[in-house]
Amino acid sequence: MGIALGWMARADFHVATDGNDAWAGTRARPFATLERARDAVRQSFADSFSTGEIHVWIHRGDYFRTNALELSKVDSGTALRPVLWSAFSGERVRLLGGKSIAGFVPVTDPGVLARLPEAARAQVLVADLAARGIAGLAGMQSRGFGRPTVAAHNELFHGGKPMTLARWPNEGEFARIDGFPEATGKGDGHGGTIGELPQGFLYAGDRPKGWKPSTDLWVHGYWSWDWANSYERVETLDTDRRRVKTATPHGLYGFRKGQRFQFLNVLEELDQPGEWYLDRGKGHLYFWPPEPRAAKGAAAPETLLSLLDQPFLRLRDVSHVAFRGLVLEASRANGIEIHGGASNRIEACVLRNLGNGGVVVDGGTGHAVSACEVLDTGDGGVSLTGGDRQTLVPGGHVVENCHFQRQGRWSKCYVPAIHLQGVGLVARHNLIHDHPHCGILFWGNDHLMEFNEIHHVALETGDVGAIYTGRDYSFRGNRIRNNFIHDTGGVGMGSMGVYMDDCVSGTEIEGNVFRKVHRAVFLGGGRDHKVANNVFVDCEPAIDLDGRGLDRSPVWRGMVDETMRKGLAAVPAVLYRERYPAMRDLDRHYGPPGGPALSGEAFAGVPPENNVAERNVCVGPWTHLGWNARPEHLKLDRNLAGIDPLFVDAARGDYRFRADSPAWKPGIVEIPFASIGLRSTPERRQAERLATGMATALPRRREEPPAP
Repeated sequence: MGIALGWMARADFHVATDGNDAWAGTRARPFATLERARDAVRQSFADSFSTGEIHVWIHRGDYFRTNALELSKVDSGTALRPVLWSAFSGERVRLLGGKSIAGFVPVTDPGVLARLPEAARAQVLVADLAARGIAGLAGMQSRGFGRPTVAAHNELFHGGKPMTLARWPNEGEFARIDGFPEATGKGDGHGGTIGELPQGFLYAGDRPKGWKPSTDLWVHGYWSWDWANSYERVETLDTDRRRVKTATPHGLYGFRKGQRFQFLNVLEELDQPGEWYLDRGKGHLYFWPPEPRAAKGAAAPETLLSLLDQPFLRLRDVSHVAFRGLVLEASRANGIEIHGGASNRIEACVLRNLGNGGVVVDGGTGHAVSACEVLDTGDGGVSLTGGDRQTLVPGGHVVENCHFQRQGRWSKCYVPAIHLQGVGLVARHNLIHDHPHCGILFWGNDHLMEFNEIHHVALETGDVGAIYTGRDYSFRGNRIRNNFIHDTGGVGMGSMGVYMDDCVSGTEIEGNVFRKVHRAVFLGGGRDHKVANNVFVDCEPAIDLDGRGLDRSPVWRGMVDETMRKGLAAVPAVLYRERYPAMRDLDRHYGPPGGPALSGEAFAGVPPENNVAERNVCVGPWTHLGWNARPEHLKLDRNLAGIDPLFVDAARGDYRFRADSPAWKPGIVEIPFASIGLRSTPERRQAERLATGMATALPRRREEPPAP
């Protein structure tokens, strides 16, 4: 028995680009593929009673992937014998989902030259992908708000950064919808008019008259609202009537005059460095590099075309497996997917230039994404789904100490850096910046969001929060504490720091620092919120409360209120009222559980009651009440507003209180400001070393406000 329990402490396998799957998988004779190492791990469990970990060491180099590495339940480790896949001794290991494209040459085709702007003709280069054996190129697909997630089209990356698909107007600029055909407008529920989708929209000017007709012309726009964008294929472009009709299936909303849009995939608009265009029919890739051509013999920046339409790693019902120190780059899909299982970890990895999201965790318990760099994704960063809202059993997933930048390259809206769905999930010590929409989006119960720094978000959208949730009275027990939210953007209606939208209720917002945020805390008609011990600096205002739940307009009663009733009916009434006693007070307005629901004239609406703001410090505008809210809906207690709180050094971003600060008198507690954001750990430093030189990292705390 003694021999069976401990004669071998651990098992090691090695993989290398010059290995051979027929070899033994030792350091001297490594395997060539990850799949062969996976099979060896399976065999190791079958052959050994060891209690030591199993380690798969992956040696330096690029591993081009044409499919996901699939792990299933049989590939699991145990708590005593976990399986760890990691780069060997800090070497640079890259799982690559794209092909390197070299050998670009000047364009000589007269037909193509005639279509290019004159200034671009000597600058744009071409590569023949078909001659390189690259076929089956993927075209654009409709994506965005209200659309299912799809693998992205082929994209071009150069020098570690995404390049810009040829478009008009150029990146960061927009044309405006000039109207829609007569007699096609309809009310939007807010007093405005929008055009019906099948009838298309009108644009101004004659720029498109210079374009050759194309069956692969696309438009991207915020068609009706600044929080809902989508990409649509152009079915007809009538340059005489200046009218665009998009192809079916259409999006959720119509076309509103004045809203922003762009034309994409236009060869004639390849007019500046960093832009590209792919003729999929001929397999010709046109590119204007962002830097001058390298001298003969000099190393040029790497150019990659994404091809892989699957995640690099897909784990199904796997437990106790970790991946550490890997670079996952240039795919059309998600980086990693984890479905079910328990206690898996993604550590110190770099996930970049992905067509969809970074890491998607769907179900299971206790998974962690830690100390990773997640940058330049087409959709979101890390999405965690776990826990059971019927039993309120927590999922226990964690995303911590990760650096997120430039999510939402394509889908823009509701593709946050961090997405929490379910019960009992955690986001802590993360740094999030440079995002078109929200930084953290959460749905459900008992989530904890703490010690995160979020800045320069909402850069392209409006009516959005750096941290956002909404429209469900049963979302309770959520805590947002000790975060630093600052220098946010926003168009149209602007942005919020913490946005409790459409009557969501019962959130604890405590110990946060807000600086230069439009509405720092926006309580959109909700109840039972606690806003305590926060610091607000130059926000407009610090706290904004409305009473939209009392509104009798059709857009409220026919849409939002109906959604709220469904949310209450979808969860166990007794369990939720025991866990969250404040929910019992809703019965006065909706009727008791199991009894007849109040509706019609008998339903007066739900007021934003029992909200408390206590022990907060405010420099700048303090509170605002609007849209049916009254002073009694927000209890104010021991706040310090309109008085200099005597920060240690606000000019340098030090918001601690001096010893003689008046903030101490009302019992305000010092916020652990120095502990907010990324923590320096060996894993974090490993990820930063991997990312060094691969992309330009922005400063940890930028002081300048975003451009309007």
